[in-house]
Formats: sequence, C-alpha cells, structure tokens
Amino acid sequence: MSEPIQKHDRTYEIHEVSALTGLEPARLRAWERRYSAVRPTRLANRYRVYSAEQVALLRAFARLIAEGARIGALVDLSPNEVLERAEATSLEGSPLGPLVTAIRALDRVSLQERVKRLVAELGRGRFSEEIVLPLSQLVGDLWAVGRLTIASEHMATEVVLGALKQQLQLTSGIEPVVLAACLEGEQHEWGVLATLAQLCERGWRAHYLGPDLPLREVIEAAWTVQPACVALTSSAADNLASRLSELRRFRSKLPPGTMMLIGGEGIRPHARHLREAGFRMDVSALPDPASLRFPVGS
Repeated sequence: MSEPIQKHDRTYEIHEVSALTGLEPARLRAWERRYSAVRPTRLANRYRVYSAEQVALLRAFARLIAEGARIGALVDLSPNEVLERAEATSLEGSPLGPLVTAIRALDRVSLQERVKRLVAELGRGRFSEEIVLPLSQLVGDLWAVGRLTIASEHMATEVVLGALKQQLQLTSGIEPVVLAACLEGEQHEWGVLATLAQLCERGWRAHYLGPDLPLREVIEAAWTVQPACVALTSSAADNLASRLSELRRFRSKLPPGTMMLIGGEGIRPHARHLREAGFRMDVSALPDPASLRFPVGS
C-alpha cells in the first residue's frame, strides 16, 4: 500500500527514503559524499533525516538515471531543471499526462471524464495498479516541491479516489470480506484504496472504514461485520511506532480466526514486530478467496 510524499514538516530517515525512491542507502550516502546531491539534516545521534522536498528530488534523480542519465551530470542542474526533466520523462507517452494537465488546470470535468474512461478500459485492478499508484506518487512529489497547488491535489484526490470507492462497491455480496482502515492519524488513502481494488479483482469484497480510525473502532466494526480479514495501513513509521503496543494485542481482540494484513511505507522499520504479532505484510499472502466462501444457504 504505497503512499505519495506529501508537503508537510515530517522528515524521513534513510531507510524510509530508500523505500520511497528505490535507491539503496549505500547509494544515497555515496551521492551525498561525492556529489552533495542532497544534504540531509543530521540529528544529535548523527542519523540522517530528509525533508519531503529532498525525497521528491531524489526520486526525480532515480527516474532520470533509469532512463540513462548520470548522477554526475544531473547534480550540475538546478533542482527545478531536474524536476522538470523527471516530470517530462514520467509523462511522455503516458496516460498520466492528460490527467496531470487536468489536475493543474483544476479542470474537474475533464479529469472525471478521463478517469471514467480509464476505469472502463482497464478495469479496477489495472486502473489501480497502472494509473492510481503512479499518479499518487507523481502528485505527491509535485506537491512536495511546490509544483502543484493544494487545491489541485485536493481535487485530484477527490476525483480519483471517488472513482475507486465506487468500484469497490461492484461486488456480488457473496465474497469474503476484507475490512480496511487507515490507522489513527493517517489521512492518505491512495495506497489502501488501490490495494483494495486489486483485492476485489481477486474475489474479495472490500468494506472500507476510512482514514484516521482508532483501533478500538476497527475492533468494534470487526465484531459487527465478521470479516475474513482486517487490513490496516500506515504511511508514517513514527505514527505506527506509537501504536505498536496496541497492534501487538490486536489479534486477541478480534473475532477468532480473523486474518490480519498491514501495509504502507510506515511498516518497514517495524516489520519484524508486526509479523510476530500475526500480521501478514503482503496481499499475496492472503489465501484464495474461493477457499473462504461458505455455500449459499449454509
């Protein structure tokens, strides 16, 4: 359940930056040492922390290098030039281009029409994987570096996620249920909704509770809905860390036999503890939904 980088005061440790950019920590350190590509802030404990703007710039470097550019040449450019080139590379020949144009222009009608057409052409599973996830990353990066207004980002979120939420309703009502929510303090829904759309394509029925939900509310909903699986998401490692003790006790408070899934960039530093608590970390770890169905009338 990946999430976009958002423009706020949060900083990112090097392992988080590695996950968000695809660049190994060793490469990040080498770029800092040899090229001063990005200079993170050093905390009192000497740990590196990166701003959202720096993460977006590093992701732009990574995109351009994947296309054959050299870091030594890129660092001679201004950050704006790097970001412009990376954006052009991402959008060239891509269906994302017209979407970003409509988002920038605050053209809601055009954005809605294009999203509707793409959903019809690709289906909800491919739409979530090929359009929603890369668009969320691009929108987040553009916002983080001030190349997209807050109003544009909000409109994109409402239109794209609104379309996804509609697609989640297109189930027969027989499938096993996955009950999903964002952890308390989490507002970013792109990743979790895209993941739920893909699960629906596999035969699950999504029951989405929304963002910023306390765990006690998720537990209460689970006893009401009786899902086969409860799925949580966290984009921020520090937010998840503050809830680890609750998450360790989470399984004992759910209906017996309920599977647990957790995703998002925030889980990476805590993966071992979450696995020990019984959480699955990947949607591919969930069983075939057909094996969980009860015969009609049973």
